[in-house]
Amino acid sequence: MVALNLKKDVVALTAALVDIESVSLGEQTIADAVEAQLVKLAHLKVERDGNTIIARTDLGRNQRVVIAGHLDTVPLNDNLPSHLADDMLYGLGSCDMKGGVAVALRLAAHVTEPNRDITFVFYDGEEIDHEFNGLGRIAREKPELLAGDFAILMEPSNAAIEAGCQGTLRVDVIVKGERAHSARSWNGRNAIHAVAPILQRLVGYAPRWVEIDGLTYREGLNAVGISGGVAGNVIPDEARVSVNYRFAPDRSEEQAIEHVLAVFNGFEVELTDSAPGAMPGLGVPAAAAFVEAVGGEVKPKLGWTDVAQFTQLGIPAVNFGPGDPLLAHKAEEHVPVDHLIQVEAQLVAWLTN
Repeated sequence: MVALNLKKDVVALTAALVDIESVSLGEQTIADAVEAQLVKLAHLKVERDGNTIIARTDLGRNQRVVIAGHLDTVPLNDNLPSHLADDMLYGLGSCDMKGGVAVALRLAAHVTEPNRDITFVFYDGEEIDHEFNGLGRIAREKPELLAGDFAILMEPSNAAIEAGCQGTLRVDVIVKGERAHSARSWNGRNAIHAVAPILQRLVGYAPRWVEIDGLTYREGLNAVGISGGVAGNVIPDEARVSVNYRFAPDRSEEQAIEHVLAVFNGFEVELTDSAPGAMPGLGVPAAAAFVEAVGGEVKPKLGWTDVAQFTQLGIPAVNFGPGDPLLAHKAEEHVPVDHLIQVEAQLVAWLTN
């Protein structure tokens, strides 16, 4: 078994985690290593569900915070093992999000008398289809394990708070035609040509800018793919435009779908994927206290993250972790050493003040 040492500083621990290959669906080794260290800590109650590890304090505090991070990464891109250069730690998952996991493991090991009870969740399957997401599985099957007043998702956020997240859905807008030989095209109806009005609606679309809790979320409705065609000498009888709608968290999935249907009124629309957004919830006392303790500018999360899982459970949540989210999944993925140190120090101060 690969052994972790939670006595190492956060930079060394991040490097050790990065060096454990854990591409999605291959998290057993890293989950075993995390579990082996957490079960040694007398102040934590540890449970395992598949390759998701949950560790909880039970000190009778009047608040509970959930601190969560995923263990899996996207596939390798010639970016293992880790290495340090110019105060940056490079390697697959260093930013997304083993730096955040290292911070959480350090908290689990060394903050033994926190001022709030803590539930740590180290989960699998975040980087692939939602059906494999360990946090989602726990939320569906054992939601009591995620109960809390506030949640922090250790996603990379440039060591600043990013609140809430956008919802996302994808649809196919479908047009039908009639096949014919391309030499006698007037005998058919070209479905690909018929997508022009769909593209015109997208070009002319004005996205909403929505302010929630003082944060501005900008929506977007964009074509992300076009498919159609039968053969080089056949007029196509069907074409599809794949459209992605990123919507502000003040809209439910149902409202978002209704909006897209209205935009493409007159066309056949097929929903292919959908996930709700998450309200920032900064007015909730536990969230407001965290923002005050951490300081800095709070930004809206322009994208979807697992904070939405907590919102569905009625738990306000924020993204707060080391690393630049724009570096996630890149071959040159890295995390600044000062981000790792800063995020750990801020969370320790908040949990022990």
